[in-house]
Amino acid sequence: MSDESRKPVEGPVVEEQVEFTLVELSRACGADEEQITTLIVEGVIEPIVPAGTAEAADSRRADPAVLHAMRAHWRFSGSALRRARLAMRLARDLEVNPPGVALAIDLMEEIDALRARLHRLGR
Repeated sequence: MSDESRKPVEGPVVEEQVEFTLVELSRACGADEEQITTLIVEGVIEPIVPAGTAEAADSRRADPAVLHAMRAHWRFSGSALRRARLAMRLARDLEVNPPGVALAIDLMEEIDALRARLHRLGR
């Protein structure tokens, strides 16, 4: 094995089973709750909505009142934390607006998936 393939991975491990509240996610990202809500509206992250509230969750992007009422029930996964942190860095460091952040993250993830596919194919 080469030294390059044995580089240590840095950063905290956040399991997918871990769930965060809106307040916890906001603190972990250094963002306020309105910024997190904007990420939801733009489709950057998606909250885990408790059973029985799925109907309201489907319309949350269209109706600001429903969106605001649902905030207390939202939970977020470890992948939402990763995406939200990346979104906040893009917005802060590169001054990318929320729709641009959503597009950039989607494209970055697509590139990662294509690279992984190429790696699996041995290219």
